[in-house]
Parts: sequence; C-alpha cells; structure tokens
Amino acid sequence: MTNYFSSDFKLGILGGGQLGKMMLYETRKYDIFTHVLDPSFEAPSRISSNYFEKGDLMDFDTVYNFGKKVDVLTIEIENVNTKALAKLEKEGKKVYPSAKTLEKIQNKGTQKQFYADHNIPTSNFIRFSNKAHLAEGITSNKVKLPFVWKSTQGGYDGKGVSVIKSGTDLVKLPDTECIAEELINFKNELAVIVVRNPSGEIKTYPVVEMEFHPEANQVEYVICPARIDNEIAQKAIEVAKKVSEAFEHVGVLAVEMFHTQDDAILVNEVAPRPHNSGHYSIEASYTNQFEQHIRAILDLPLGVTESKVNGIMVNLVGEEGHTGDVVYKNIENIMKMKGVTPHIYGKKQTRPFRKMGHVTIVDEDITEARKIAEKVKNTIKVISK
Repeated sequence: MTNYFSSDFKLGILGGGQLGKMMLYETRKYDIFTHVLDPSFEAPSRISSNYFEKGDLMDFDTVYNFGKKVDVLTIEIENVNTKALAKLEKEGKKVYPSAKTLEKIQNKGTQKQFYADHNIPTSNFIRFSNKAHLAEGITSNKVKLPFVWKSTQGGYDGKGVSVIKSGTDLVKLPDTECIAEELINFKNELAVIVVRNPSGEIKTYPVVEMEFHPEANQVEYVICPARIDNEIAQKAIEVAKKVSEAFEHVGVLAVEMFHTQDDAILVNEVAPRPHNSGHYSIEASYTNQFEQHIRAILDLPLGVTESKVNGIMVNLVGEEGHTGDVVYKNIENIMKMKGVTPHIYGKKQTRPFRKMGHVTIVDEDITEARKIAEKVKNTIKVISK
C-alpha cells in the first residue's frame, strides 16, 4: 500500500471553494500533502493547501499540467476539463471520480438520459437545444405547463432552474440548451450520500431531508435523519445504491431525490463530490463526508457512516440588499446556544443568496434541534459593512 501519510505523496484537488477547504481539514489531520487549483486567488482553500495554483479549471493545458504534478487527482466542483482528465487517466494517473463518470453528470440532459437508459426512476423530461426549440415544444403541446426548466450546464444552488407557469415566463430564460421536466408534487426532498472506493467497498449515510427556501430555490435546512417511515428510507437507500453502481463512481456521491405523494422515489440529480446535504456529518457522524471522500479516493477502508447524534444543518447565505465586505451579525448569540457550531467559509465578499457558511445543530431530540435551527436562522444575518 502507498504511504500517504507524512510522505512525498501528493493529492491534487480541482477547485478551491468551501468544499475543498473542508476536505483539507481532513488531509491536515492525516498529514497528506495537497495541491489545489482554482481560478481565484481569494479561494477559501488557498490557506489550507500545501501548494496553491491559480488557473482555469476548464482549460485543457492548465488542468493537464496540474494533474501531472500529483499522484491522485480529485474534484470539489464538477465543471472541470474532462478531456484533460481522460488524457491523464490514459497516461496512468489516478483520477476520482473518473472523466467518464464526470462527463455523464456535467450535462443535466445527459444525466437525465442516463437515468432513463438505466431504468433509474426519475421525472419525465424532454431535452431542447435552445429557447426557440423549447417554445415550439410548448406550442405543439409536447410540453405541458407548468414544468421545471433546467439549463443543462452550469446551474447550481438554484441558478439555472425555474418553474415555468406560462409562455411569457420564457422571456427571462437564457437562450441555452435545456431540459423541461415534469413538475413533481412531492412530499419531501431527500438525499442519500453513497461512498465507494476502487476496491468496491460501498457504504451509505442515513437518508436526510431537505427543506428549501421558496424564492432562492436553495436548501435552508438539512435534517438527519429524515422524518420518514423506515420503509421509505430503505427504498431511497436502494435507489441511491443503484445510481452509484450505474455511474461506477469512486468517492462520495450525493443522490438527491423526490419522495412523491404515492410514496415513489424519483432521482432528481447527483453530485460526485462532498455535498451540502452531508455537511451535518462534520459534527453528527462517526466519519464525516470529507474524510470519507479522502478515504475512498485513496482506496483506504471506509469509515462508519452512522450518526452519533441527530443533526440539522442551516445554510448561511448573504442577505438580500447586501453586497460587499461581509459581517456575520449576531454570530456570538448563536454561539451561546446548545449544540450549535458555525462554519465560516472564508469568502470576504457577500452578495444576496451567496453561500457564506453553514451552522450545524446537534441534539438527542430532532424536534428540539429543528426548533434551535429556526432560532439560529432568525438570529444570525450575513450582511455587508
């Protein structure tokens, strides 16, 4: 086995955002040497990495040359140059998740088609090449209103997703390749994190439930465990495992799902990296998702995924009407509350709905944790100076 610890082994991470920063807590714990590539010199990961490089993640040469310097390469964001990754793999470099897995996931249209081809339950959808093509689909009744519009590329955190209720809603949409998805009347939005190493060891975390902000289309609360019947939880875990198997991913894979009114489980989308729905695990689990991702990509034994205690995660996003140097107003008030841990990502500039941090609330009683979470949400405000 390779000696990863206190050695000259080098782990490369494409992307230097908060997910990378939290991954680096774990590489520091194990004294694994890291290289990070990110387009911004202000990237949250810069201070935690052993070596930081500023560069474009979509540029072939930049990614290829960066990859040559490390022994194993991973990501903390999907939008990276997969052709460079494929060339590195061809030359014997270990890249997890693989270029092949990433290519199926990067484009939402391709991702949805992948579910359809592999008999993975998902909502009905049609792929359109541009806005005119979509308008034609509406006119010819191929697409029933209302529906969910998704840009096939570049969408995240509520961007690139809209509910279209009438033809006039098309005006505000960008002219881009997209999918029109059937609007699902669901009871809950759930997520399961599946982790898999190259030796084929697979583990799943408990099912979590996500509560969304109605306007921003962003997760407000992640609740673990989800407040659902055991039977539904088992069904969600089975579907998540099927998705993991189909993608043959290595590392952490977050599978987001809808729990419908008639108790079906439909896959919404996946992320092949640590994910917002697993942040609670830093305080609440025996092995958090970031350590688990590192273990998986280095083909080390996977850690225990059970929770030590119930956990709820609250996203800290920039308040509307505030842009500029960030201030975490009332942070000292939430720090006095039982079981509350704030995580500040290290972004110096706030803007409306930008993810600036998160707070975990742990409690033996999930109802109590949810009450404290609400209190946290109403107390701390991410504003500008």
